[in-house]
Amino acid sequence: MSILVTGSLAIDHIMVFRDRFRNHILPDRIHMLNVSFFVPTLKRSFGGTAGNIAYYLRQLGADPIVLAAVGTDFGPYAEWLDCHGIRRTWILELPDAHTAQCFITTDLDDNQITAFHAGAMERAHEARLAAVEESIQLGIVSPNGKRAMQEYARELKQRGIPVVVDPGQQIPQFAAEELLELLAGAAVCVVNDYEWSLTLDKTGLSEAELAARVGACIITLGEKGSLLWEGGRRVPIPPVRAQQIVDPTGCGDAYRAGLLWGLAGGRALEESCHLGSLLGSLKVACEGPQGLSLDRAAFFERCERELGSLHS
Repeated sequence: MSILVTGSLAIDHIMVFRDRFRNHILPDRIHMLNVSFFVPTLKRSFGGTAGNIAYYLRQLGADPIVLAAVGTDFGPYAEWLDCHGIRRTWILELPDAHTAQCFITTDLDDNQITAFHAGAMERAHEARLAAVEESIQLGIVSPNGKRAMQEYARELKQRGIPVVVDPGQQIPQFAAEELLELLAGAAVCVVNDYEWSLTLDKTGLSEAELAARVGACIITLGEKGSLLWEGGRRVPIPPVRAQQIVDPTGCGDAYRAGLLWGLAGGRALEESCHLGSLLGSLKVACEGPQGLSLDRAAFFERCERELGSLHS
């Protein structure tokens, strides 16, 4: 039994602005925005939601199934996946497209300004879920081509496979009824606080009404931890303090990998959220979306210690 990871595979161009956007963007001039941020470094990294989640699942010892579409420039990324033992069996390479490209600038408050070229991702639905010849225990539908997200979520639910839906940056692409269909019946919906507000605004539902349509909702809150809505309860998940903040890019995906790993291992949602927080806190101290090299034994030992204190 395996964890299915669907979403984007992208080449990330990551820049860190050593200041805060709010110090340079004038609210009363937002209608005529013309601003430039000096970024002293540029790092080209392999990323995308599916790539990042699969990378951190592999760091935890899982063997994820990655279902995604890429372009003819995927060679170096393919070598990276091979080097880290991540299977490419169901990654579809399209001969007339570029792999998705993401240009990310992050400030010291972890705010991000992103430009994204979808490329092959827009045709991710051509990578068919029906072609996967393994038994799937749990799946995640993370930001991807809109049609792919809809079809993957629908098919996983029809098969009775628990699905974590992470609509993320693609929320604006969905009409209200489409977004509700994507979320309804999912085992878990996971979003950050901005995406949660956007989802509520788009659907017109209250927090309680939306949470009632999903098995559980998880709202990540950055340095404030996360919030779990489950069975009508709001459960605050405390943050795990990072030793240092180097680069938040990919922290949300690391969180999702820890969450998936916990759920696949039969852990309760609250415990799985704690595992996600711990993995995210380790990732933020490393550069790049796939920059963490995990000491697995030390991580698991710390997990058990912190989960033990959670229940004491």
